[in-house]
Amino acid sequence: MNLDRENMKKLMFLITFTIILLVGVQRLDVVLGTLDVLWTIFFPFVLGAAIAFLLNVPMSFMEKRLFGEEKKEKWKRKLARPLSLLLTIVLVMAVIALVIFVVVPELSSTVSSLAAQIEAALPKAQSWLESTFRDNEQVSAWIDSQEVNWEAMVQTALNMLQTGAGSVLASTVVVARGIINALYTFIISVIFACYVLVQKEKLSVQAQKLLRAVFPEKHADRITYIFSLSYSTFTNFITGQCLEAAILGTMFFVVMSVLKFPYALLVGVLVAFTALIPIFGAFIGCAIGAFLILVVNPMRALAFIILFLVLQQIEGNLIYPHVVGNSVGLPSIWVLVAVTVGGNLMGIAGMLVFIPITSVLYTLLREWVYRRLKEKKTGAGGM
Repeated sequence: MNLDRENMKKLMFLITFTIILLVGVQRLDVVLGTLDVLWTIFFPFVLGAAIAFLLNVPMSFMEKRLFGEEKKEKWKRKLARPLSLLLTIVLVMAVIALVIFVVVPELSSTVSSLAAQIEAALPKAQSWLESTFRDNEQVSAWIDSQEVNWEAMVQTALNMLQTGAGSVLASTVVVARGIINALYTFIISVIFACYVLVQKEKLSVQAQKLLRAVFPEKHADRITYIFSLSYSTFTNFITGQCLEAAILGTMFFVVMSVLKFPYALLVGVLVAFTALIPIFGAFIGCAIGAFLILVVNPMRALAFIILFLVLQQIEGNLIYPHVVGNSVGLPSIWVLVAVTVGGNLMGIAGMLVFIPITSVLYTLLREWVYRRLKEKKTGAGGM
């Protein structure tokens, strides 16, 4: 190999990288500790970027719908972004207020009602068991012995509270400090998100200049294309998933209200929130709703399950393919793979993140396969 200036630079870079890699492997604890410190420092900005990405979806929609895309007038150019951002924040706060002032009281009353109904149902269940197994002396004697002593249960709960009171008071300072730190991190993240949203075009131009300064133009264009594809895929997925969840929750609320099912509003909201989890989420909402109705009326719970299956078929065959299915351009089998792998690695967050990530990888792989087949001048079928 000719050791000219360029090759010497590459060789020195390779040697330096190898030394750093070996030292990092030998002192892995120090490396992990340093990464943890850096993550703690930059976490508010990472969270702020994530918040900005989520808020950008409704903000861009409002900006285009209310002010148009061109914004030729000077006042539109100045007011479009701040007003759209303000309306988006108000919309998010309205959703949070809806959950706090409508869903939480409904859930609280539901839990109180469930507790009272379970307490009333226990003696009935015991009487039913006694009448059913009256001929079996052993079973009957066991049932008679299973008396619920509510006073003892209450006293036991009070003793547990008194025992744990000391530890609770001792950890109050730690909990308060954690709440203050979390609130501080959230405020910094929201402020950073607002700055990003207001100046997103300027930041985009700066990022492209940085890419072109560091990488060759061909590689910079490829990186820009991948980021653009990822942004559009994530945006379409989030928009479609939220819209699909809102439609499904509204369907449950309306149908359950018309058919006079109990807990129509609460079940509708639960189904809407759990439907944000792809594939499996709505079934979680169904299980919770069926349990809530089961305590009130077992036959109604069975009817609710049938209603869920009917609405799920309508949603799965008519709504989801048009609203979400086409938004990510990913075949159903790979959606299932993405949800399974993401759920095992990162839980619910992994289910939401891995679908658009898999869609991006699938699109890039498909483009590479088509390009290779075209280079070989071979006919290609659909992939």
